[in-house]
Amino acid sequence: MRGKSGMKVIPASDSSLLIVLGSAISPELHARVIGLFRALRAKQDPRIRNLHPGYTSVLVDFDPLQISHHELTTVVEQSTSAVGSQDEYRSKVVSIPVCYDVELGPDLVDLANYAKTSPEEVIRLHSSATYLVHFLGFSPGFAYMGGLPEKLHMPRLATPRGHVAGGTVGIAGSQTGVYPVDSAGGWRLIGRTPWRMFDPNADPPTRLQPGDTVRFSAIDRASFGAMAQP
Repeated sequence: MRGKSGMKVIPASDSSLLIVLGSAISPELHARVIGLFRALRAKQDPRIRNLHPGYTSVLVDFDPLQISHHELTTVVEQSTSAVGSQDEYRSKVVSIPVCYDVELGPDLVDLANYAKTSPEEVIRLHSSATYLVHFLGFSPGFAYMGGLPEKLHMPRLATPRGHVAGGTVGIAGSQTGVYPVDSAGGWRLIGRTPWRMFDPNADPPTRLQPGDTVRFSAIDRASFGAMAQP
C-alpha cells in the first residue's frame, strides 16, 4: 500500500514491515533512508525489535503481540514527518588505513589488468574516493559501501574463496567493503586494514554504521604490522 510522502508500505511477514522510499539508488534517497532509520531508532520503541536500512528502504522487525502492521505504519508515517533535512543527520567520517600489498590483496594485479591500468593507479583511485555506508549485511559489521570509482568496477569471483581474512578490503561490482571477520567470500581482494572492524565486546560492536562516510588511506607493510590489532 502507498503511505504518506510517496513511500510504499509492504507487510513483509507477520512480524515485519518494509518501507520503500524510492526505486533509484542515490545519495539523496539514501539520506532519506538513513533519516527514517535514525528517527525510528531514536524512539526506542520496545515494540520495534530491529531495524534494517537498505539502499532504498527500511525493514522494520516488530513484536506482533504488541503492535499491528497498521499501527506500526502510523508510527512510521509520524517518524517520516519528523525527519529533518539531510544536514540534521550528518554522517560520521571514518578514515580506514589500508595496506595495498599483493600478499594481502591477491586480486590487486588482476583488477589493474581488468581496468587496463597499473596497480598504483588502482590504489590511488580507491584511496582517493569518498564512500557511503548504505547498510550492514552478509556477516556482522560487513558494510556495503557505494562511491567506488567506475574504472574499478569489476564482477565478483565466479567461485568464492573458502577463506578471507578479517580486515581484507574487497571490490564487487560497483561496491567496496571490508571483511570484518574471517569468512568465505567472493569479492576481489585488494588490500587489508590492521583495524578490527567487528568486536563483540565493544559498544557498538561494529566500527561502521549505516550512513557513515568512509575514506581509505594507504599505508606500507611496516605500518600495517605496527598498527595490527589483536
